[in-house]
Amino acid sequence: MMIDDEELRDVFKVASEEHLQNLDDGLLHLENHPDDLAVLEALMREAHSLKGDANMLGVKDVGTLAHQIEHILTQLKQQENPASSLGNATTDSPYERLAHAIAAIRKLVHEAVTGEPARVDTFSVLAELMGASVGAGGDEGTRGQGDTENEKILSAFSTLPTQHSQLSTPNSALSTPNSALPTQHSQLSTPNSALPTQHSALSTQHSSRYRIETIRVGTRHLDTLMTQAGELTVTKIRIAHRLGEIEAIANLWEEWNRDLFTNRFAFSREQQGDVALQRLETFHHHSEKRLEQLGHLVKTLQSSLSEDTTRLEQLSGDLEEGIRTLRLLPFATIFNLFPRMVRDLAQQQGKLVELILEGKDTLADKRLLEEMKDPLMHILRNAIDHGIEPPQERERLGKPTTATIRLKAYQTPTNIVLEISDDGRGLDLDRIKQIAVKRGICSEEELAAMTPSQIQALIFAPGFSTAPLVTEVSGRGVGLDVVQTNVEKLKGTIQVESFPGLGCMLRVNLGITLATAHVLIVQVNQMPYAIPVEFVQTACLIKSEEIFPLEGRDTIIRDSQPISIVQLADLLELPPMPSGLTQETALSCIILQVGQAQLGVVVDALVDEQDVVIKPQSQLLKRVRNVSGATILGTGDVCMVLNPQDLVKSARSRSQSISSTQTRQLAPTKPTVLLVEDSIATRTQEKRILETAGYQVITAVDGLDGFNKLRSHTVDAVVSDVQMPNLDGLGLTAKIRQYQEYSELPIILVTSLASDEDKRRGAEAGANAYIIKGSFNQEALLSALKRLV
Repeated sequence: MMIDDEELRDVFKVASEEHLQNLDDGLLHLENHPDDLAVLEALMREAHSLKGDANMLGVKDVGTLAHQIEHILTQLKQQENPASSLGNATTDSPYERLAHAIAAIRKLVHEAVTGEPARVDTFSVLAELMGASVGAGGDEGTRGQGDTENEKILSAFSTLPTQHSQLSTPNSALSTPNSALPTQHSQLSTPNSALPTQHSALSTQHSSRYRIETIRVGTRHLDTLMTQAGELTVTKIRIAHRLGEIEAIANLWEEWNRDLFTNRFAFSREQQGDVALQRLETFHHHSEKRLEQLGHLVKTLQSSLSEDTTRLEQLSGDLEEGIRTLRLLPFATIFNLFPRMVRDLAQQQGKLVELILEGKDTLADKRLLEEMKDPLMHILRNAIDHGIEPPQERERLGKPTTATIRLKAYQTPTNIVLEISDDGRGLDLDRIKQIAVKRGICSEEELAAMTPSQIQALIFAPGFSTAPLVTEVSGRGVGLDVVQTNVEKLKGTIQVESFPGLGCMLRVNLGITLATAHVLIVQVNQMPYAIPVEFVQTACLIKSEEIFPLEGRDTIIRDSQPISIVQLADLLELPPMPSGLTQETALSCIILQVGQAQLGVVVDALVDEQDVVIKPQSQLLKRVRNVSGATILGTGDVCMVLNPQDLVKSARSRSQSISSTQTRQLAPTKPTVLLVEDSIATRTQEKRILETAGYQVITAVDGLDGFNKLRSHTVDAVVSDVQMPNLDGLGLTAKIRQYQEYSELPIILVTSLASDEDKRRGAEAGANAYIIKGSFNQEALLSALKRLV
């Protein structure tokens, strides 16, 4: 039957899952440490709490089975040597029967919270439990005596009381599962003594103040909050743009005021009439007053919005970090699911396996744990099925008969790493080659050119399997390819290291965060694209003559190693655009590193490097090749975030050479200008002018930002404002000229400071050109650039 109250269903689901997991873990522990009375007592408390919760909510079958589990555990505790009762995990041991009962309870709990039929014969499960408690006695006489006792138990449960009038609130038994229904376990000498007793203990006052150290939060609420945090970040960017527009208004007011002042004196010199001059002065007086008021309002608004933007930035950062922290869970959440699976599978195959879990306290995002549960299960099953030898074979090889599988999680400054290692037979390279050729994964010629590590990586190919038979465990061609797909979906990589005869290790590297990413913005066909920087090994300039064909692919040499290169536009299947490519043109190339594979990707321009909030695709675009998501840049433009693993796969599938006459021409690299301007309106306008004229533009918001961009990018000229925060244009120019490699770099200052003294200071700082904003026109800027670059 299903629990009627929705809130109680949710509470019971969470609480019972915790009790059952603790029972399962404890029984696995007792299998190897049967004399551990502390664990045995803890299991009794778990069973007792589960029984109380179930009976209170009317889930009688769960309460019945939990009561009998508690009864069996009590009997084991009262024996002088519990080890003799548990013994090895055989089908006749109490341990195995308890495990079957826990599995049945899980199904009954699922029925109680979802309404889906469990199809569990509670009477048969209960009978099996009772038989187990009798089997521990050992002889026929004891067995007969136990049968009579079991009949009494069945009779007792047919009239099991469920009235808990002493409970003040229905949730009290669930909020503190290990202490809500205390009993004296030493009194459980007969089955009926396990019935509810001293409930008055619930009213006992503790000397210390009661605190809830942990809370449970519905994950759907966290997912919603995470989405809202992303939207808040976008709003923050938009407000920053509004601030730039207000700054532009302030600059306009300053120019207007200056022009009126200049015109007034010009008019006074040309017009000699006193009346006209007085009228003009009156007009200017009122205009100046209004302009002064306007300027005051704009500057006040500018200051207030600047403060609000700073506060919003701090708030959104704190909110996002707080939500991300709430979503973090320990790896124990999924690690605890594997010991029983490993034990049962090993026993099914007649193998002895010990699973060692390390790093269970390592924290990771909830979604990462959800996505990695099945891949880890595949890897463990594969290790037992293919890697671990039977005990007799291990003994013959001089290995311990019990094999070891180690599952380890740890965090580095940039990644979460999972290592799954075993001491089995390792990978058989010859067998892998045979299967790869047989299943058409690759040809013998391709295998001959592969390194051992590349051959080992073939186990992740779709359809690959070395199992001779198709079973429920393996041989269906599904497994490790699914692992790789899931890992790549999490922006991760997977590597394999095999040691013949000694074992095998799979190492999975995953990104720490899934909602945000540090990306390199590139431009292709005048559109921005983002590439996660963790896959970018380096960026370089290459000339056309450096490219040569190798095995049907364009190739360059870097660090004495051949690297295939490809146009990013070709990988994305974008239409070709006309270009003026010459042999002397340098090409912007990004070297991607995905696992052990390298690929050079040619782009039109390198734009910027920044942190972005990744927006997942809708269900209609859930798995678009070469794309892992989308983001919104500071400019407000939508930008696709590319999937480096897919790019490498797409490149491998291409056989034509981009250096041949049948393919599109490589796009030339445009001259690059570093534009340094703190006013976003002016910066946007100047950027459009430069890009329209054929320049690649890298933008910076002040002098300090501009100098940092200069140190990390190759540029052909610098166009800078003078009046800026942190480091002004004159200071930036002087700082650039301190470096020998920038001694010939053209620097153009564009400013509203128009006096001869200002121009002299600009020249002394090292500027090559000085353009006044008051008389600014795009021809003047472009003419200066054309002359200097």
